[in-house]
Amino acid sequence: MAKLGPGQGLGCEAAEGSLVPSRKREYKPCGKHTEGKRPLYAIGFNFMDARYYDVFATVGGNRVTTYRCLENGSFALLQAYVDEDKDESFYTLSWARDHVDGSPLLVAAGSNGIIRVINCATEKLAKSFVGHGDSINEIRTQPLKPSLIISASKDESVRLWNVHTGICILIFAGAGGHRNEVLSVLLILPFVIERYIRDKIRLPNDCYCFCTLITLVINVLMNTLFCLKDFHPSDIERFASCGMDNTVKIWSMKEFWLYVDKSYSWTDLPSKFPTKYVQFPVLIAAVHSNYVDCTRWLGDFILSKSVDNEIVLWEPKTKEQSPGEGSIDILQKYPVPECDIWFIKFSCDFHFNQLAIGNREGKIYVWEVQSSPPVLIAR
Repeated sequence: MAKLGPGQGLGCEAAEGSLVPSRKREYKPCGKHTEGKRPLYAIGFNFMDARYYDVFATVGGNRVTTYRCLENGSFALLQAYVDEDKDESFYTLSWARDHVDGSPLLVAAGSNGIIRVINCATEKLAKSFVGHGDSINEIRTQPLKPSLIISASKDESVRLWNVHTGICILIFAGAGGHRNEVLSVLLILPFVIERYIRDKIRLPNDCYCFCTLITLVINVLMNTLFCLKDFHPSDIERFASCGMDNTVKIWSMKEFWLYVDKSYSWTDLPSKFPTKYVQFPVLIAAVHSNYVDCTRWLGDFILSKSVDNEIVLWEPKTKEQSPGEGSIDILQKYPVPECDIWFIKFSCDFHFNQLAIGNREGKIYVWEVQSSPPVLIAR
């Protein structure tokens, strides 16, 4: 399949933001906690379940820890899980939910290539998934079906799992797959989930979750390379991945959704499930000339980052009837000085109004995502 480079579909140059901050907001830390001497590689709030909106988890070394945010700005330790393998190093985590009893599940994985599913209600290890041939760099949950997770690995594949039945449903790899390490998996909440949680817990519209800034501090410490995967915010059958082959790939599960439905009612051994390979994405985009280590959907647009000291907002135009064909329009650029090393990700607030990213000098830049040209809020 051909790689699509940036086109001139809009007939104009991309809008680029100014590095002069508008000072619309001021940020300050409200709590601090140190977990031993090992670096933390990931953090995640439980936005899969409105009951636990103030609960977050961290991973580092062979340890997974959960906390609750308190009204005074600090946070309290809830639970800690230590893997039996002392050499395990967890790189990623994601919250999920059991579709039968609604139990909160915490999914973590890392260097061993084994996915651990922890039931936080029973405080026990519920399942372990083996399938990837190398380390797992990122896991993300499908927000509209929170018992489905997707994992990206150093083995150049992406896999879709059902955490309730333990089934590997689909494997995205092969002729049109990634040709190097898949770097990371990331997701954004669709507006229907956002509205539901906001109504339940009365989050203000301008609420800026401090997990964004914590995530950035963690990411500045990281220099491990991953491949990124991100679910489309409204199309449940579509997601994007990126990696060390310098590409962003958009995949569709529409043709294979029958197997997703079948995974919920499967009663035989998970190893006997007819797992299917998906070899060809609907679009392969060469927006960057180097590794792509972070992407996010913004509606039907995509935010992506390489080592070019900037984040790029672009529009993929796919042809459903002609996979591999389409076009790419570069819309906006968000400059980030001294951000030319791996592995520094950006993160967005709950409502996708602000974007924050750190650099190798320890500075944090906060951009207003949905303004044109982009506005730097604070640094």
